[in-house]
Amino acid sequence: MARFEVSNIDEATLGMANAAEDVFFQLGMMYSTGGDVPADYVTAHKWFNISAMRGNADAIRLRREIADQMSEAEIAAAQRAARNWLCH
Repeated sequence: MARFEVSNIDEATLGMANAAEDVFFQLGMMYSTGGDVPADYVTAHKWFNISAMRGNADAIRLRREIADQMSEAEIAAAQRAARNWLCH
């Protein structure tokens, strides 16, 4: 699996859709597995959601898988975080 270094993901633009979907997917993987950061399903769901919106089919599947392990409140928080990031 390729590894992506992200210096400041908050500065990524929507115009970087193709490259960004992979970066966002990798962030979802990092947070879902606890790779270089503590595992956090809410944050993982947020990044998978953003990647899925850009067409990443694996992100759609993994978002669904981790949602099965989350409460409704956690899913709502992840969705709000994704919306907030997109509107930022």
